[in-house]
Amino acid sequence: PYTAGHQNRVARLAVAIGAKMGFSDDDLEGLKIGGLIHDIGKIQIPAEILNRPGPVNEFERLIVQEHTTVGYDIISTVDFPWPVADMVLQHHENIDGSGYPNGLKGDEITLESKIMAVADVVAAMSEYRPYRDMFSIADIVSLIKQERGKKFEPEIVDICINIIQGGSFNL
Repeated sequence: PYTAGHQNRVARLAVAIGAKMGFSDDDLEGLKIGGLIHDIGKIQIPAEILNRPGPVNEFERLIVQEHTTVGYDIISTVDFPWPVADMVLQHHENIDGSGYPNGLKGDEITLESKIMAVADVVAAMSEYRPYRDMFSIADIVSLIKQERGKKFEPEIVDICINIIQGGSFNL
C-alpha cells in the first residue's frame, strides 16, 4: 500500500535536490522518472514479505535486495535519454562500497543514483511502515548526517537537509 506514495515522494525530493544542484529541466525529468520507478523490481517480492509487521529474516532480506537487479532487468530494455536503469540498479549503493547489489563506491555510482539513494532513505524514514513508525524530521536529519561521507555524498546530504528543514517541502 505504501509503494506508490513512496515512489512519488522519492521523485519529488530527488527533483528538488537536482534543482538545487543546477540540473537542467531535461535532467530533472530523468530524476523524476527514476524516482517514480526506482522500486519497480519490488513487483517480484511476495506481499507477505513487503507488508510484514515484523522484521524480515536473512533469506527474505536477500529476496528484498533483489529488487534492484530485477528492476534493472525490466528497465534496461527501455531506451531512456537519462540513466534511469542505473538509478534503479544503484539506488542502494553506498559511496563507501557497503551497499548493494554490486558494492560500488565513489565515482562508480552515477550522480543521479547518489541523489536517489538520499531521497529514498529520507522518504522511507518519513513514512509509516508495517514494521515501524515513521521517524521525525530531526531523527531523519540526524541519520543522514551520520552517514554523510560514508553512505551518502556530502553535498547531496547538505542540500537535502536544507530542503527538508526549509519548510517549503513536505515529505
